[in-house]
Amino acid sequence: MITERLANFVANQSAGEIPDDVYDAARDAVIDTLGVALAGSREPVAELAMEWVGEIGAAPSATVWGSTLSSHSSEAAFANGVSAHALDFDDSNPGGRGHISACLVPTVLTFGEVTGASGQDVLAAYALGMETADLVGRVFGSGHKGLGWHPTVTVGMLATTTAAGRLAGLDADQLAHAWGNAASQVAGLVRNFGTMTKSFHAGRAAQTGIVAASLAKKGFTADKAIFDNSGNFLDMYGADDGKPVGEVIETLGDPWNLISPGNNVKRWPCCYSAHRTIAAVFELMEKHEITADNVTDVSIGFLPGGDASLICTEANTGLEGKFSVEYIVAAMLLDGALRMATFTDAMVQRPEAQSLMKQVRRIHIPDEKYYSGIDGYNDITVTTKSDKYEVREDRISGSRAWPVSDKERDAKFTDCASTILDEREAAALLDQIKAIRSADDVRALVKATIPSA
Repeated sequence: MITERLANFVANQSAGEIPDDVYDAARDAVIDTLGVALAGSREPVAELAMEWVGEIGAAPSATVWGSTLSSHSSEAAFANGVSAHALDFDDSNPGGRGHISACLVPTVLTFGEVTGASGQDVLAAYALGMETADLVGRVFGSGHKGLGWHPTVTVGMLATTTAAGRLAGLDADQLAHAWGNAASQVAGLVRNFGTMTKSFHAGRAAQTGIVAASLAKKGFTADKAIFDNSGNFLDMYGADDGKPVGEVIETLGDPWNLISPGNNVKRWPCCYSAHRTIAAVFELMEKHEITADNVTDVSIGFLPGGDASLICTEANTGLEGKFSVEYIVAAMLLDGALRMATFTDAMVQRPEAQSLMKQVRRIHIPDEKYYSGIDGYNDITVTTKSDKYEVREDRISGSRAWPVSDKERDAKFTDCASTILDEREAAALLDQIKAIRSADDVRALVKATIPSA
């Protein structure tokens, strides 16, 4: 039985048997996700989430990052998950089909804080959660998103339940109940991209995982074979291009998801489906001295499904701009850079940006396969007043094929964390995360996210 086999893998996996490079990759994900979460904690959507958890009235127990607020672990995880995804600057996992770290890191750090977990226990829970995400995401296939589901939350809820269950010390039987509970809560629509509800999805996944695991610990029951037999969870949400679950289950931990395919780290705070185009256009701009003044037309070719997440062709707000390749390219040409400040309402509404967006066109490339936005390629043509430049790009920035260096990762963390913490506090927090595996418990690390003033 698939459910039983996965549960035994998670419950019985010795922390000492997890490879060192898996722990290193998990640590790097904490650095990336916590950094962007601290920066995201001042976004309007994150502030609304904080107001909500502050009104719950639960006994304070867990830290809401970037604030002096504390709340019940599930509610704090909700707010932290919203912050982690608020900027759309968090990493993406090809196996899990979405932004799984934005769900998992808030789960393991928040629940790890209240359970007194060690740093190694937290990283192991993250790695095992990602193995679950890899299994579910690969069985769902890229077409799952084509059906309108947002994998970050639909896959993420099962991953966070795994991670929280591991930290709660659930046995295999209890884990199976927890997954059954979480599976009944799965939802999340691509239609909400470009709104605050997209980051709500990550917070909801973190919250659900802790609730489902906590209930299972108390004896709360659910279907114990949610991944098996007729009408199972995977069949209900899976698409035609998904892998057979019997085939995928054989690859648990061999290799670990965090090693292959690993997490893709963002260089720019916008939808990852645009990052292949961004990197290619920046290279053309630098090589040929292209600016907004001399561009007459930009066309971007997408394979089927490649631009499914880029749902805004006419952006008018900062959030919509993150999911509009038209605005993203216009901003690149106008400003020569993409920063967090690029995606404000005022920047998107600039007359020059609105005008230049009309010169950016999407071309749909025929193909029988459905693509996720991460795989495949883009055909890009930039036409200027004097010439035409064409490129086909099949790499995606931040992936194993085009990696972010340790120096770039640390600089990204510092830039993000410094929006909340002072320079000394940000540096100290980064040092604590780098040493997380040796920490006896993670409470001091989590408390270091609270600004001094």
